[in-house]
Amino acid sequence: MTKQLLIYNTITQLNRRDHGDMAYKASDDFGFARGINAVPLVTGEFVAASIDFAVVFAPNEDAPMPVALCGVDADNNVFVGADGKWQVSYTPAFLRRWPFVFSTDAAAETLTLCIDERAPGFNREGRGERLFDSDGEATGFTTRMLDFLKEFQTQHERTKAFGRKLNELDLLQSVEAQIALPGQQARTLTGFQVVDRDKLKALPAETVEQMFRSDELELIYLHLFSVRNLERLRERAVQAITAAAASE
Repeated sequence: MTKQLLIYNTITQLNRRDHGDMAYKASDDFGFARGINAVPLVTGEFVAASIDFAVVFAPNEDAPMPVALCGVDADNNVFVGADGKWQVSYTPAFLRRWPFVFSTDAAAETLTLCIDERAPGFNREGRGERLFDSDGEATGFTTRMLDFLKEFQTQHERTKAFGRKLNELDLLQSVEAQIALPGQQARTLTGFQVVDRDKLKALPAETVEQMFRSDELELIYLHLFSVRNLERLRERAVQAITAAAASE
């Protein structure tokens, strides 16, 4: 079945009629993210994400969006271990919100809380956190998830504004990364953008000051700092290849 929004299978509006007796048992299994090699980020995550990931930009019709590179192959996330465990300290919010998500109407004016009904944690045996109480009202757990998604959506809109600013200033350039792997053909990562340092240096002083005051300059430097993690990504890919060969 084709995934929706990279990691979702069956997105359904959460409602009392269909889910009044449903509960959700959280798990530390990130197998649902094993098949993606880039995870969307919001700007509020740059500080934490830049420690472990190469943070780059994916071209988008509206605005380029930041992503954390997670693999050298299109369908393989090297940050998910063979046991399904997430391998580094920071987990992007895009993954932490799963299996909950917002859907929007055609005008993008109304947000509706939805769930991925096929997520293994959902059950009707009372395991974990109930979604609705005996009166049919959202439980504290559901309310907390709703608040988390609202904050994520707010951050998402701010991130789009940042991407549009980078486009307006013509700061992004498309690049490729060659990833050499032992005993295999080198991988070429394409389809992403990074900030052009020369164009950044050429910005007028007034623009740089404005970006400094709005924290946009800090975001750019965190992004540029993080690109060094492409080598760490390669090392993880090598470790995964070695482990797979040893298990054969």
